[in-house]
Amino acid sequence: MDKIELNNKNALPESLSGIIENITFRNEDSGFTILKVKVKGQYEPVTVVCTLAAVNIGEWLTAQGSWQRDKYYGLQFRSEQTATTPPKTLNGIEKYLGSGLIKGIGPVYAKKLVEKFGDQVIDIIEKQSARLEEVDGIGQKRRRIIKAAWEAQKSVRDIMLFLHSHGVGTSRAVRIYKTYGDQAIELIRENPYRLAADIPGIGFKIADQIARKIGIDPDSILRACACLNHILLEATSEGHCALPESILIQNATELLQVNETITQDALKKSIAEEKLAREIINDSLFIYLPNLIRAENIVAIKIVELLKEKPSYPPIDFGRAIEWYQKKYGKALAEEQKEAVKKALKHRLLIITGGPGVGKTTIVHALISILNAKKVKCLLCAPTGRAAKRLLEVTGFGAKTIHRLLETNPQTGSFLHNEKSPLECDLLIVDETSMVDILLMSHLLRAVPSNASVIFVGDVDQLPSVGPGTVLRDLIDSNYIPVVRLTKIFRQSANSQIVIGAHQINEGLTPQFGKKNEQSDFYLIKRDKPEDILKTLINVVSKRIPQSFGYVPMRDIQVLAPMHKGIIGIQELNRNLQEVLNPLEPDEPAIEKFGWQYRLNDKVMQIENDYQKDVFNGDIGKIIKIDLTEKELVIKYEQREIVYEFDELDEIVPAYAISIHKSQGCEFPVVVIPLAMQQFVLLQRNLIYTAVTRGKKLVVIIGEPRALNYAVKNNNISKRFSGLVNKITERIKSEAELI
Repeated sequence: MDKIELNNKNALPESLSGIIENITFRNEDSGFTILKVKVKGQYEPVTVVCTLAAVNIGEWLTAQGSWQRDKYYGLQFRSEQTATTPPKTLNGIEKYLGSGLIKGIGPVYAKKLVEKFGDQVIDIIEKQSARLEEVDGIGQKRRRIIKAAWEAQKSVRDIMLFLHSHGVGTSRAVRIYKTYGDQAIELIRENPYRLAADIPGIGFKIADQIARKIGIDPDSILRACACLNHILLEATSEGHCALPESILIQNATELLQVNETITQDALKKSIAEEKLAREIINDSLFIYLPNLIRAENIVAIKIVELLKEKPSYPPIDFGRAIEWYQKKYGKALAEEQKEAVKKALKHRLLIITGGPGVGKTTIVHALISILNAKKVKCLLCAPTGRAAKRLLEVTGFGAKTIHRLLETNPQTGSFLHNEKSPLECDLLIVDETSMVDILLMSHLLRAVPSNASVIFVGDVDQLPSVGPGTVLRDLIDSNYIPVVRLTKIFRQSANSQIVIGAHQINEGLTPQFGKKNEQSDFYLIKRDKPEDILKTLINVVSKRIPQSFGYVPMRDIQVLAPMHKGIIGIQELNRNLQEVLNPLEPDEPAIEKFGWQYRLNDKVMQIENDYQKDVFNGDIGKIIKIDLTEKELVIKYEQREIVYEFDELDEIVPAYAISIHKSQGCEFPVVVIPLAMQQFVLLQRNLIYTAVTRGKKLVVIIGEPRALNYAVKNNNISKRFSGLVNKITERIKSEAELI
């Protein structure tokens, strides 16, 4: 290798150019990139450190900067001005096409294309794509895929350059292109704030940054309207259905740093254009997003309709029915359970609530068995696939997720079943109702037939839904709906320390754990420092539990954590658990996107509803295939295999550790929970109670006893703003006045 002289501080910038051989590191958000570049006259590729909006292997790079020697990484060229152009040499073109840039072309097809068309290949892809079929192995289907991918990557690159020129990271460029198409840049220039509403991962601050760059006035009404919408969207992510007008105005004014009159004017404009809605609740003004006020109104209307009528079941002799059930299934119902079944047969709308082991499922089984014998058609559903599967396992009756019961239209994301096309049933039973948010509940109740009954089953003491609202609690708090509260722990559950401990937590008592070397299903391993908690957790999950109990970590054990950040937060736990449980093997394919490395056999979770793929927020699966040529991977959920393009992986996160909120509606053989006082902001009773009740056979808490005690004693549940109770009450009162 030729000798390279290091520049002194006063030297003029040097120039460097060559073919990009490899991308060593790249941060999609900042554009920070480390490249290996083949430079003429240099035997080995040189390391170039630079910032680029977009880059691909095989491109020709020109850079101006200086040589520096890093104490860890050796000699590097640090570029101050960097540009890339499409390759001109055959070697560069082959590397460029084979880099994974274009779906449908890998190293093999890249070589074939260059051999066939030489340096004209890029022009042929762009202008004469039909000729691609002259290459062995490329038929009409692959040719169309290549052509579409080529056009898409050009548009995405333009979007990347546009975003980067305005100081914005480029990791969401593909999502922007898929949302807006070829008009993306034009639409963003017209109203950059649409990005915050339409593109996951891009918030108001990023959109505002672009707006400032393209000259939108800080005092503009457009900016203020977008800010109001942003704050309300943020509020829904925290569970609120609305915000008090005074809080909304104050928060928006502070964020915008403008005079309050501008925010007030923006609110008037948004309400006049029906982009926001105002409502009085208990003498206070609240502001809603339109879909949420509409959802609350629908739920209130349907609830009152259900309360007005009696069930449409055929005559049932309750005493004989219970006797028949107990004899047929060999189950003796307790008086509390008999009373629940009786209420369910008497009322068209009923809520059954209680903690683990109190017999909720037995009541559901008895009720369905009796009604099925009378030819009454019953439907069972739950919010998640795991909850629906468990319902099927414990009752023996078919159950679906709410989304699959309502059937989604993949193109629009709307449901096929509604008031115009209702479900076919006489009774609808909804399990795990505590995790159903106001939007999903409105869609579900719209699809209930006019003569059907509804039973909500759930544990009101668990965490509320991830989405907006506290529907189950609000329905109970309305004091108009019949409620069965189950408290007695039945014999088969009384031997479970998990069940007993969960009830102790719910009563504000420190739970009792199994002692060392004592057979139990509920343990506390005391550790005082987060570093020790992490080290112990890795050991417990990877070695101690498998060796002592025979559970398989990837299949049976789920880590549930209160927080995302920190040494025992979800992000760090996932990185550590991935390395221990699923290390990357040599020559094994992997893909790095959106801050994660995805590997074969990784345990992953969907984090948003994807109606086209028919997968939903909270679904957990396993990566079974990674295709670097086609730029896609396959995830197996239960018995279904779903294909993801690499640029869709912002919908997916590792799931070795998940949040306690995301675990709602799920049940795992083994649950491991790290707890420390550094998480105190989120430590509260219903959080720990929910986490413990997710474990079916074994629960292990690792951490500080004082953190556990703090959480158990902290029952100050933050109030979510909602108008559902008020709407139900007002509707019932108004109808009573009309009678």
